[in-house]
Amino acid sequence: MANTPHGGVLKDLFARDFPFRTELLAEAESLSDLSLTERQLCDLELILSGGFSPLEGFLNEKDYHGVVNDLRLADGTLFSMPINLDVSQEEISAIGIAPGKRIVLRDFRDESPLAIITVEDVYKPNKDEEALKVFRGDPEHPAVKYLVNTVKEFYVGGKVQALNRPNHYDYAGLRHTPAELRAEFNKLGWNRVVAFQTRNPMHRAHRELTVRAARSRQANVLIHPVVGLTKPGDIDHFTRVRVYQAILPRYPNGMALLSLLPLAMRMGGDREAVWHAIIRKNFGATHFIVGRDHAGPGKNSKGVDFYGPYDAQFLVEKYKDELGIEVVPFQMMTYLPDADEYSPKDEVPAGTKTLDISGTELRKRLRLGLPIPEWFSYPEVVKVLRESHPPRVSQGFTIFLTGYYNSGKDAIARALQVTLNQQGGRSVSLLLGETVRSELSSELGFSRSDRHKNIQRIAFVAAELTRSGAGVIAAPIAPFDDSRKHARETISQAGSFFLVHVATPLEHAEKNDRKGVYAAARNGEIKGFTGVDDPYEVPTDADLVVDVSKTSVRTIVHQIVLLLEGQGFFGN
Repeated sequence: MANTPHGGVLKDLFARDFPFRTELLAEAESLSDLSLTERQLCDLELILSGGFSPLEGFLNEKDYHGVVNDLRLADGTLFSMPINLDVSQEEISAIGIAPGKRIVLRDFRDESPLAIITVEDVYKPNKDEEALKVFRGDPEHPAVKYLVNTVKEFYVGGKVQALNRPNHYDYAGLRHTPAELRAEFNKLGWNRVVAFQTRNPMHRAHRELTVRAARSRQANVLIHPVVGLTKPGDIDHFTRVRVYQAILPRYPNGMALLSLLPLAMRMGGDREAVWHAIIRKNFGATHFIVGRDHAGPGKNSKGVDFYGPYDAQFLVEKYKDELGIEVVPFQMMTYLPDADEYSPKDEVPAGTKTLDISGTELRKRLRLGLPIPEWFSYPEVVKVLRESHPPRVSQGFTIFLTGYYNSGKDAIARALQVTLNQQGGRSVSLLLGETVRSELSSELGFSRSDRHKNIQRIAFVAAELTRSGAGVIAAPIAPFDDSRKHARETISQAGSFFLVHVATPLEHAEKNDRKGVYAAARNGEIKGFTGVDDPYEVPTDADLVVDVSKTSVRTIVHQIVLLLEGQGFFGN
């Protein structure tokens, strides 16, 4: 029998509101609407399905303060993560958001109506307090960054009524609501279910861990990976799901089931572990594996962990009676080559030979195409990972040259393109500043904001080309640091980004200007010219600094080639 939902009743709003769906859809046609963000969409889907039971909507102010301060809703029910519908002042004014107002919540992807919210209150949160009490306040924590930089200034509280399920065009057969998963457990005759939360690919150690957990509790295994929002930089969920599908046959027949969870993780460590336990309880699991540094984002830039390794286990243990789901502590597994088996590290006798591969080492082996041993992962899993993450020799990259007009960056870019084309192995695209201005940004001027837009357009094109495996050489002036940083961030999500500062002195660039552009700028014929009456912010984060007044273009191109070779782009 599946576990009792948190709060005693599964809040399946799809089922509750289905009898009135026709009337609600008709009403929705006459209501104002609000387009949801990706996180809000994930949250709403789990509110509607009952995954966030006992919630029936987004937190009102009283519930919000209770969760932030005491991990409890206003009625005293344990709930560890604030679930908020954030809106801007502009949205409040445009839609007329106020208590009593009914608003349609729409999917930003296709504008389909998902729910109607009846506004209970609109309030302004203390973001500093939320950051400190929920996520411990480190400004580098990804949830704190999101709270500060992305979350809007007001929260709207209120209950919702269900209209439609969000449309998913991927893995539809693996997406279950709590009610559907509970029915599946009942159909299979599963009475004891160990849920395994993951946002990473699974390897042999994970299989051994989950099988041991099932064996120790005489239970079956629910592999319940997150496919909503995870930590920036995580492997995409398409790859991960293919990995889970590949590893599933490695379990004894009938032992394990795969189901996908559309959760927007906050990487909230101990609080998130409690939240995850509540969610798995709502989906019917009786046991839940809580790992070392569960849902933690790792370390900050100073190398300090955001959370202690066992903080999550301690907090879940503190509330175990209220949670009503048995926690299975994560045992770190290690491989014993002499026995050809995995064992918990704390059970290995001193002096026993062990083998491990860290996440960093695995990424290196994938990047360089090095062997990944079968004792670590199954061949079918490695095959999936290699398909999605080819070695560096098959990956794209962007060389981003920045410097004054006539600094030599265009000459370097053209020579580098010829050199890389001679090398072969990938297509090479050249994005010169003047070409982009003519073809993509002809309507833009040279104000700071227009320059920023131009660089972001270059970054978008470069990212798409890089993602497809091309070599990209971009050579705009790019005078402003924030624009270059945005470009690095955009392109780095698709592949490798290398910033090359062509630090040729302004005097040399101007002296060798045969077109007389600098002279025209000095005479006031051209306004907003970098180096004359507009600034150039010298990069402090360049991967390579070169100067054509001291070094030949041929030598500089060779330096760039060596930089790429050192990163494995030529199959070292």
